[in-house]
Amino acid sequence: MTSVTDRLTESVLLEILENAFQWFVVVDREANILYINEEYCKFLETTREKAIGMPVEEVIENSRMHEVVQTGEVHIASPHFIKGTYMLANRVPLEVDGEIVGAFGSVMFRDLNDWNNLSSHVRTTMEKIKVGHATENTIFQLQDILGSSDSIRSVKETIQMIAPSDLPVLIQGESGTGKEMFAQSIHYLSNRSDKPFVKVNCAAIPVDFLELELFGSVGSTEHSQRKGRFHQAEGGTLFLDDLGDMPLPLQVELLRVLQEGTIEPIGSQKAIKVNVRIIAAVNQPLKTLMESGKFREDLYYRIHAITLQIPPLRQRMDDFEEITSHFFHGTIAKVGKRNLSIAAETMQYLKEYSWPGNVRELYNVIQAAVYLTNGDVVLPSALPQEVRLKSLYYTSNTQTLQQAVEQLEMNIISETLQAFPSRREAAKLLGLSKSTFYEKLKKYNF
Repeated sequence: MTSVTDRLTESVLLEILENAFQWFVVVDREANILYINEEYCKFLETTREKAIGMPVEEVIENSRMHEVVQTGEVHIASPHFIKGTYMLANRVPLEVDGEIVGAFGSVMFRDLNDWNNLSSHVRTTMEKIKVGHATENTIFQLQDILGSSDSIRSVKETIQMIAPSDLPVLIQGESGTGKEMFAQSIHYLSNRSDKPFVKVNCAAIPVDFLELELFGSVGSTEHSQRKGRFHQAEGGTLFLDDLGDMPLPLQVELLRVLQEGTIEPIGSQKAIKVNVRIIAAVNQPLKTLMESGKFREDLYYRIHAITLQIPPLRQRMDDFEEITSHFFHGTIAKVGKRNLSIAAETMQYLKEYSWPGNVRELYNVIQAAVYLTNGDVVLPSALPQEVRLKSLYYTSNTQTLQQAVEQLEMNIISETLQAFPSRREAAKLLGLSKSTFYEKLKKYNF
């Protein structure tokens, strides 16, 4: 008896692929396109002849097929931002004799009508993560965290190991490193993924109201009864952002939750059992706060056993171009400037900046630069002043202070003139009057 595959001719198989209720793409080991169906090409505004053989990331906006080929990770129903909206993509590695030889990807929409009808549902889901509270499925999965540098790979591997447990997790990282994304990734991979993910920003809520917000209240009237965030997170995960700003008395209550699994709402004399996993985030080491008396020692030792250290952007520059490209293409699609590109000089300025605000700052700078660009190329002039001025450091120990100051001043003027040949614009950028600026040009023989 012949199998089904033996009875299907190549033309029949191609007919199935062309008319299935999905868009398909297949890539080889180098993530170059081997096959893509016609409807997908129409949506991407290209032809199959142009697409086949091309690197997939040059044809499909924000594609992660190359990641699947490299890592072997399976992406199921992964949000994929393309042409100004989110779609749901599946990506699966293809293996032969245990070796990855390529990857297969599909998108769940076949044409623009399907896209318009279903993407509204996807957008609704994406918007359910609000400041403070998300009641249904979380949004950010592990594969949504961009980057493949060693530091990020290590964090991802740790998340995969600890996610299935109910142990508390401490996430440390500078402001803007995306700590909430990592917290949501842990929740998504846990057995609590179908329960609420609830966020509380301990620094944003006034101290007098934080206890009520966390633990709720009981009373004889409906007005005096309120469910706290612990109740809202029942069965799921409570994310305590900026934990270091929690007042010491409330730290005692949090310690009781961790040790006994109970809370006492305001106005109640009875402990109530809660089933909540705690994930906390801080932007400065808790040990430093503990040593200065701002954080309880017993709570520190209870919560720090599993600590994820999220590296700042300046320490993961191997990921910089990928993250920048993701933000850039998402923004130009959103604002309708699809032919926009970033000048090489602009990218160089972006790379040399120290990014104290990390990934969040980069995202805001990219967005602003796109909006401030009138032509087809993002030039350095679209960047903020602090990004355009390269960091300069004094390294010599053989100069006097006066010599070092003059050297630094000369370097700053030189860098500014390279970026802005117009002397009037350079003077304005440096905050100098025209006469003072020309005196310095003469002094340093510019």
